[in-house]
Amino acid sequence: MNHNKLNAKPALLAVLLLYAGGAAASDLLETYRAALAQDAQYAAARAAKAAGEEKLPQGRAQLLPSVNFNANTSINDMRTQYTGNMLFPSGHQRYNSHGYGVTLTQPLFREQNWALYSESELQVVQSDAQLRQAEQELALRTARAYFDVLLARDNVALAAAQKTAIAEQLAQARRNFEVGSATVTDIQEAEARHDLVVSQEIAAQSNLEVKRRTLQQLTNAVPGELDAPGPAFRLEPPQPASIDKWVEQAATQNQQVVIAQAGAELAGKEVERNRGGHLPTVDLVASHTRTVATGGAFGIGSDQTLTSVGVQANLALFQGGATQSKWREAEANRERARYELESARRGVELQTRQAYLGITNGIAQVQALQQALKSSLSLLEATKLGYETGSRTNLDVLNAQQQLYATRRDLYQAQYNYLLSELNLAAAAGALDEGSVERVNRALH
Repeated sequence: MNHNKLNAKPALLAVLLLYAGGAAASDLLETYRAALAQDAQYAAARAAKAAGEEKLPQGRAQLLPSVNFNANTSINDMRTQYTGNMLFPSGHQRYNSHGYGVTLTQPLFREQNWALYSESELQVVQSDAQLRQAEQELALRTARAYFDVLLARDNVALAAAQKTAIAEQLAQARRNFEVGSATVTDIQEAEARHDLVVSQEIAAQSNLEVKRRTLQQLTNAVPGELDAPGPAFRLEPPQPASIDKWVEQAATQNQQVVIAQAGAELAGKEVERNRGGHLPTVDLVASHTRTVATGGAFGIGSDQTLTSVGVQANLALFQGGATQSKWREAEANRERARYELESARRGVELQTRQAYLGITNGIAQVQALQQALKSSLSLLEATKLGYETGSRTNLDVLNAQQQLYATRRDLYQAQYNYLLSELNLAAAAGALDEGSVERVNRALH
């Protein structure tokens, strides 16, 4: 159904042209692509993803050798005074000493380092899922903002059309009053309803501007004339048409579940890492040093070079109870992560069922409102005819008009909710992507 086919009067067309603003037409897919490029929140998620990817090389570095280089130089001022009967004379020596050293350490057994490496892999999985979730949330935010603009635009158009219809009814009431076939009450009722719809139109115009600016926040550009549901709009049930299959898919592919699952595994690795604090560490250590001194206690310089290769073992015997405390903390966090995973699964199941029912119930609601719109049109025509023949009052006509426009507004809202439910279901199942947006976008042409 095309929302712009409203039996528009010139005043209504003027309102629509006012908000078109001369800008090029834009659809949902174009708006989503603009949001992908411009939305600051999604850009922050991309940066967080890039930062998260660095966890893997950092974890791998704990398993690889480390090489350290050090150098030193110093001026030494040494005074020596021997006591007793010594063969060496006392004296004063000033000399320079300098040197350098290179040390290589290769971990051979460090349980904590292996756990850190495993944690880094899970952290990368989390960062990937978080970016994917941010992308899906952006698609939903864009669709909501897009449909909010359409509904706000519909409300402006409906208010303008209703104002025009009431103005015609007011003019007719005045003409009938002049010929004696209507009372002053008919005029007052029409005037009151006219004043009310004028205030509603002002509020609708203000709301439209707010919704347009909300969409602008996502795309960093003032939106032009947006496409609304047109002839391609179809009411289609979810495929597959089984709510349990959608729930089953969401239980493994929903990004919230993926993040929580990685978090639970990460908490388990933290327990292993802190348990490793009780274990010894074994490293291969190789070093090469050279030390040069131009003088010494007896005025003799030296040039020493030392190369060594060996295995070094360390075992922490007691650290004030910190190791045991960290272990207990990690176990408590693992338990917390398990409950968070279960909570995520339950929440996702509820979201999936709500989205599925949003589509199926939305289809029924749209169909009911389409029929109600036909009935409201028939009622208005019959009420107008009854008013002309004297069997209906002016207030009856005004109420019938109000019912017609309220039904149209509810129909538009139901159509947008139905389209949004399609995206919500795809997001709940972890399948929301540009293709999903494109499928919904086809209904806007």
